Amino acid sequence: MAKTSDIVKFQKAQKYKTRQVNRCLICGRSRAYMRKFGLCRLCFRKAALAGEIPGVLKASW
Repeated sequence: MAKTSDIVKFQKAQKYKTRQVNRCLICGRSRAYMRKFGLCRLCFRKAALAGEIPGVLKASW
């Protein structure tokens, strides 16, 4: 989980465009962020296994 202070800090409009940081919509994590889904890898995995993300299946071959 990201610190609450970090989440609040990056919700504000940043002075410079390069300071914009992508964060997970659920937990606020900044690392391992997937742009296509707007989630970090941990929340993505949890949601995918629960069947909450349409079109995502666990690979098996």
